[in-house]
Amino acid sequence: MTLYDADIRDALCEFIAEKFGEVRFFDELGIGRSRADLLMISRTAFYGIEIKSDADSYSRLPRQIKDYDRYCDYNIIVAGATHVQHVQEHVPEYWGIIITDEEQGKADFYELRQPRLSPRVTLNYQLKLLWKREMADIQRRHKLHMYLNKSRSFREKYILDSLEPQILKYELIEQLFNRDYSQFDTKP
Repeated sequence: MTLYDADIRDALCEFIAEKFGEVRFFDELGIGRSRADLLMISRTAFYGIEIKSDADSYSRLPRQIKDYDRYCDYNIIVAGATHVQHVQEHVPEYWGIIITDEEQGKADFYELRQPRLSPRVTLNYQLKLLWKREMADIQRRHKLHMYLNKSRSFREKYILDSLEPQILKYELIEQLFNRDYSQFDTKP
């Protein structure tokens, strides 16, 4: 049986949540010029998850790898069984690999390789994932000047320069973990 993305996604989220515990998933989130199949936020890190079902090719993967590596602390490719022989050739050695196959009519998973920290990830790219409202919340919480009339890039740089990296990382995770889609990205 050929597994498609729709056959994999829900079962994958259950498999990963069991392994990692408390997590938050974002489907099809824009990161750079790519769209992450899943962005997972744990209480300590950002995880990019790219699904390559049995029906997918690797044609867009080189560009996706560049974007995932900038935005995510750890990256995982989830590959259908048809890719098992060659998937390692298509992703960097620090990417995790999960293989999925059909078992009793549903997707089953096994971890071929655990992810390691991306050498290219930066807080400034992760900060780009926040809405303006979330950035303003960080500024308020740390009693930083709001700079409401300044550009988004100015405010991003100001936040990056004003907070220690470990504090900013904590804030980024908290903001995304608590993102409320009932409020749209409006000013401040």
